[in-house]
Amino acid sequence: MVRPTQLLYPQREPAPTRPAATVLLLRDSAEGIEILMTRRSMTASFAPGAYVFPGGGIDTADAAAHAQSTRRATQTDLHLTQAIAAIRESFEELGVLLARHADGSHASTADIAALSRTAPFAAQCRERGLTLAGDQVFVLAHWITDRDLPRRFDVPFLVARMPDGQEPVADESEQFEPVWVRPAEALARHEAGGFFIIFPTIRTLQRLQHFDTVDAVLQACAASEQPLWTSCPRAGFLAGAEARYMEHEAPYGELALTSPDGQMVHTLDWQTAQPVALLKNVMRLTAPNPGVMTGPGTNSYLVGDPATGYIVIDPGPADTDHLQRLWRAAGGNIRMIVCTHSHADHSPGAKPLQALCSNTPPILGLPSAPTARAASQFTPDRSLLNQELLTLVGQGPEGEMMHTLKVIHTPGHAANHLCLVLLEDGILFSGDHILNGSTTVVDPPDGNMNAYLDSLDVLDAACDEHGIAFIAPAHGYVIGEAKTAIAQLKAHRLKREAKIIGVMQAQPQGSMDEWVAAAYDDVDPRIWPVAKRSLLAHVERIESQGLFNL
Repeated sequence: MVRPTQLLYPQREPAPTRPAATVLLLRDSAEGIEILMTRRSMTASFAPGAYVFPGGGIDTADAAAHAQSTRRATQTDLHLTQAIAAIRESFEELGVLLARHADGSHASTADIAALSRTAPFAAQCRERGLTLAGDQVFVLAHWITDRDLPRRFDVPFLVARMPDGQEPVADESEQFEPVWVRPAEALARHEAGGFFIIFPTIRTLQRLQHFDTVDAVLQACAASEQPLWTSCPRAGFLAGAEARYMEHEAPYGELALTSPDGQMVHTLDWQTAQPVALLKNVMRLTAPNPGVMTGPGTNSYLVGDPATGYIVIDPGPADTDHLQRLWRAAGGNIRMIVCTHSHADHSPGAKPLQALCSNTPPILGLPSAPTARAASQFTPDRSLLNQELLTLVGQGPEGEMMHTLKVIHTPGHAANHLCLVLLEDGILFSGDHILNGSTTVVDPPDGNMNAYLDSLDVLDAACDEHGIAFIAPAHGYVIGEAKTAIAQLKAHRLKREAKIIGVMQAQPQGSMDEWVAAAYDDVDPRIWPVAKRSLLAHVERIESQGLFNL
């Protein structure tokens, strides 16, 4: 867990959430699913002028109306209360009533006309002999309003089929201009600037556009009775504008590290001119070497502070300007230079950076193995021992300050690969073993898939031992939920391996090129030459495990 003293910004408590519910009323059309949306009042306190799905706050009467509603056997009390709130709100805002008579027929236009949108809802329905159709309302998603916003809601996004024979009529107070729109159409109109929608609506429409029919949506939701996704987004700045992200998106973990309370303070633009502060004791300077293999560039990290001096992790290529910036960011006070491995985008900068420093900090790491390629030759001043501690100590304004990096040998991507754990703050510097946005290449003979997967298990155990919450990779943004990320990465590798085994069984006489085309058919063909290296590593592992013999 990150020490509060190392956070860049004073923390504040986010606004409390209020329970609410919203419902996506769906219908089939010749061109696909259509969703009923409506424009909020320009004076609304939340998302004024935005096109939304009908919904609003949950009140005590909703929870008291269970006996007035049908329900599925698998539907929890909470989900039923949310469904009733959504039914009530869709009636009050749009005059759409999800209710049935005793004979099973839908509420009619006459029933709707006889009900007041401002009087107690459930009691009116009871008097008309109407039972709310709570069993026809399903949970699609669970959204919690972003932590930086002043008004926040905890809201399920529910889905239901639009009742036959009804037409939406806005209340002209809270909601205006009801419109049926296909998800892709709504997104296109928003991009064109004529259909304002907010982040949760955008992400929901993006997912719904992949469903062909209303039945497909309802069946997906009914399968588990749980949200298909849950999110409390985080915000930062990108290209000078507000940018929001869900948990599975690349910048989310970095935003969680730099602003745990969710304030919108962190800039996400990749740039090489100056270091980016992640914590008071961690800076990242990205080398100017972007590309297919390096993503935005190689991340060089500086761990420490002016009182303790700095450890540089992965100085990167021998780029004079980049190394000058690293040296200046450390105020010239570099105590150690550590290379996670010997590849050409990580270690060549070590000696010229060392030469800039008057104190000649030692270059640490593991020497390249005989299996390394010619461009990856590396000999450190001293080889690091597995589990060795590298410590910086200094006297700061608040007393003694310490930053400790623990060395963990992690062969796999390269035979001499190692990772480092910042023990006081639970951060794993993963080099190329774990990346954000892609999987690393395991390139035999220096790379080995058995060793790679075993090293993932070692890092998983380290997460438990040291409370590691974040991963700082050599390429890409900081990753959050470290243990989950490692588990997902291993599962992805094994899933790919299972696919490779299937391809090998189907094409036992196939060439590597034929196998990579079939096993990586979900990857851009331009990546296949690189993917073929990892394919070979998988094939070697498959054969060593006796899973398939040629």
